Amino acid sequence: MSDPNPLTTGSKPDKARFVIALALAVLAAVIGWEAWRLAQIPSYSSVGPAAFPTLIAIGLGLLAIANAVEAMKGMDEERPRDEPKPIFWVLAGLVGQIVLLPFLGFSIATGWLFAATAKGFGRGPIWAHFLAGTAICFIIYLVFAKGLQLSLPAGPLERLI
Repeated sequence: MSDPNPLTTGSKPDKARFVIALALAVLAAVIGWEAWRLAQIPSYSSVGPAAFPTLIAIGLGLLAIANAVEAMKGMDEERPRDEPKPIFWVLAGLVGQIVLLPFLGFSIATGWLFAATAKGFGRGPIWAHFLAGTAICFIIYLVFAKGLQLSLPAGPLERLI
Protein backbone atom coordinates (compact mmCIF):
# COMPACT_ATOMS: atom_id res chain seq x y z
CA MET A 1 0.00 0.00 0.00
CA SER A 2 1.39 3.44 -0.91
CA ASP A 3 2.01 6.13 1.66
CA PRO A 4 -0.48 9.00 1.25
CA ASN A 5 1.98 11.52 2.65
CA PRO A 6 4.16 12.74 -0.24
CA LEU A 7 6.81 14.06 2.15
CA THR A 8 7.74 10.54 3.27
CA THR A 9 8.27 8.90 -0.10
CA GLY A 10 11.81 7.91 0.80
CA SER A 11 13.53 9.66 -2.11
CA LYS A 12 16.35 12.07 -1.36
CA PRO A 13 15.51 15.79 -1.20
CA ASP A 14 16.07 17.76 -4.40
CA LYS A 15 19.03 20.05 -3.70
CA ALA A 16 18.51 22.15 -6.83
CA ARG A 17 14.97 23.03 -5.77
CA PHE A 18 16.26 23.98 -2.32
CA VAL A 19 18.72 26.39 -3.95
CA ILE A 20 15.90 27.90 -6.01
CA ALA A 21 13.72 28.16 -2.89
CA LEU A 22 16.54 29.90 -1.02
CA ALA A 23 17.13 32.35 -3.89
CA LEU A 24 13.41 33.14 -4.04
CA ALA A 25 13.30 33.64 -0.26
CA VAL A 26 16.29 36.01 -0.36
CA LEU A 27 14.74 37.97 -3.22
CA ALA A 28 11.41 38.14 -1.35
CA ALA A 29 13.21 39.41 1.75
CA VAL A 30 15.09 42.12 -0.17
CA ILE A 31 11.96 43.32 -1.96
CA GLY A 32 9.98 43.12 1.29
CA TRP A 33 12.61 45.20 3.07
CA GLU A 34 12.53 47.83 0.34
CA ALA A 35 8.71 47.82 0.39
CA TRP A 36 8.81 48.39 4.14
CA ARG A 37 11.17 51.33 3.60
CA LEU A 38 8.83 52.74 0.94
CA ALA A 39 5.90 52.44 3.33
CA GLN A 40 7.62 54.96 5.61
CA ILE A 41 7.27 57.64 2.91
CA PRO A 42 4.12 59.75 3.39
CA SER A 43 1.50 59.10 0.73
CA TYR A 44 -1.61 61.00 -0.25
CA SER A 45 -3.62 57.92 -1.15
CA SER A 46 -4.48 54.64 0.47
CA VAL A 47 -2.41 52.77 -2.12
CA GLY A 48 1.10 54.03 -1.63
CA PRO A 49 4.39 53.25 -3.33
CA ALA A 50 4.86 50.11 -1.22
CA ALA A 51 1.69 48.31 -2.33
CA PHE A 52 2.98 46.48 -5.39
CA PRO A 53 6.45 45.65 -4.04
CA THR A 54 4.71 44.17 -0.99
CA LEU A 55 2.50 42.00 -3.21
CA ILE A 56 5.54 40.89 -5.21
CA ALA A 57 7.45 40.03 -2.02
CA ILE A 58 4.50 38.00 -0.72
CA GLY A 59 4.21 36.16 -4.06
CA LEU A 60 7.94 35.38 -4.10
CA GLY A 61 7.75 34.18 -0.51
CA LEU A 62 4.89 31.82 -1.40
CA LEU A 63 6.89 30.52 -4.37
CA ALA A 64 9.88 29.93 -2.07
CA ILE A 65 7.71 27.92 0.31
CA ALA A 66 6.18 25.91 -2.55
CA ASN A 67 9.64 25.16 -3.97
CA ALA A 68 10.91 24.05 -0.55
CA VAL A 69 7.92 21.69 -0.16
CA GLU A 70 8.55 20.26 -3.62
CA ALA A 71 12.23 19.87 -2.80
CA MET A 72 11.39 17.83 0.29
CA LYS A 73 9.34 15.45 -1.86
CA GLY A 74 12.49 14.56 -3.73
CA MET A 75 13.12 13.71 -7.35
CA ASP A 76 11.04 10.93 -8.86
CA GLU A 77 12.70 10.98 -12.27
CA GLU A 78 15.84 12.22 -13.94
CA ARG A 79 15.80 15.77 -15.30
CA PRO A 80 16.32 16.19 -19.02
CA ARG A 81 19.66 17.64 -20.02
CA ASP A 82 19.80 21.28 -21.01
CA GLU A 83 20.35 21.96 -24.67
CA PRO A 84 22.75 24.87 -25.16
CA LYS A 85 21.46 26.03 -28.56
CA PRO A 86 18.06 27.37 -27.35
CA ILE A 87 19.73 28.97 -24.33
CA PHE A 88 22.24 30.65 -26.65
CA TRP A 89 19.45 32.06 -28.85
CA VAL A 90 17.55 33.55 -25.91
CA LEU A 91 20.74 35.04 -24.45
CA ALA A 92 21.71 36.39 -27.88
CA GLY A 93 18.30 38.03 -28.06
CA LEU A 94 18.72 39.68 -24.66
CA VAL A 95 22.28 40.86 -25.32
CA GLY A 96 21.29 42.02 -28.80
CA GLN A 97 18.40 44.04 -27.43
CA ILE A 98 20.65 45.71 -24.86
CA VAL A 99 23.24 46.57 -27.52
CA LEU A 100 20.76 47.66 -30.22
CA LEU A 101 18.40 49.68 -28.02
CA PRO A 102 20.37 52.97 -27.97
CA PHE A 103 21.07 52.88 -31.72
CA LEU A 104 18.04 51.30 -33.38
CA GLY A 105 15.33 52.10 -30.84
CA PHE A 106 12.69 50.12 -29.02
CA SER A 107 10.87 48.50 -31.95
CA ILE A 108 13.82 47.06 -33.85
CA ALA A 109 15.79 46.01 -30.74
CA THR A 110 12.79 44.30 -29.18
CA GLY A 111 11.88 42.78 -32.56
CA TRP A 112 15.31 41.11 -32.50
CA LEU A 113 14.63 39.80 -28.99
CA PHE A 114 11.30 38.40 -30.20
CA ALA A 115 12.91 36.71 -33.22
CA ALA A 116 15.84 35.24 -31.29
CA THR A 117 13.54 33.89 -28.59
CA ALA A 118 11.25 32.35 -31.20
CA LYS A 119 14.31 30.74 -32.83
CA GLY A 120 15.38 29.41 -29.44
CA PHE A 121 11.98 27.77 -29.05
CA GLY A 122 12.37 26.10 -32.44
CA ARG A 123 10.25 28.44 -34.53
CA GLY A 124 11.49 29.76 -37.82
CA PRO A 125 12.27 31.52 -40.08
CA ILE A 126 14.00 34.16 -38.03
CA TRP A 127 13.39 36.99 -40.52
CA ALA A 128 9.61 36.48 -40.38
CA HIS A 129 9.61 36.58 -36.61
CA PHE A 130 11.84 39.65 -36.67
CA LEU A 131 9.34 41.46 -38.91
CA ALA A 132 6.35 40.34 -36.83
CA GLY A 133 8.10 41.22 -33.56
CA THR A 134 9.15 44.63 -34.86
CA ALA A 135 5.58 45.38 -36.02
CA ILE A 136 4.10 44.34 -32.68
CA CYS A 137 6.73 46.34 -30.78
CA PHE A 138 6.10 49.39 -32.95
CA ILE A 139 2.41 49.26 -31.98
CA ILE A 140 3.46 48.92 -28.34
CA TYR A 141 5.77 51.90 -28.82
CA LEU A 142 2.90 53.96 -30.21
CA VAL A 143 0.65 53.08 -27.28
CA PHE A 144 3.26 53.85 -24.64
CA ALA A 145 5.12 56.79 -26.20
CA LYS A 146 2.27 58.58 -27.94
CA GLY A 147 -0.78 57.43 -26.01
CA LEU A 148 0.59 57.33 -22.46
CA GLN A 149 3.38 59.91 -22.99
CA LEU A 150 6.07 57.56 -21.64
CA SER A 151 9.64 57.80 -22.84
CA LEU A 152 10.93 54.79 -24.79
CA PRO A 153 14.16 54.78 -26.83
CA ALA A 154 13.43 56.02 -30.34
CA GLY A 155 15.26 54.76 -33.37
CA PRO A 156 14.92 55.29 -37.13
CA LEU A 157 11.56 53.52 -37.28
CA GLU A 158 10.08 55.53 -34.41
CA ARG A 159 11.35 58.80 -35.87
CA LEU A 160 9.17 58.27 -38.95
CA ILE A 161 6.11 59.33 -36.96
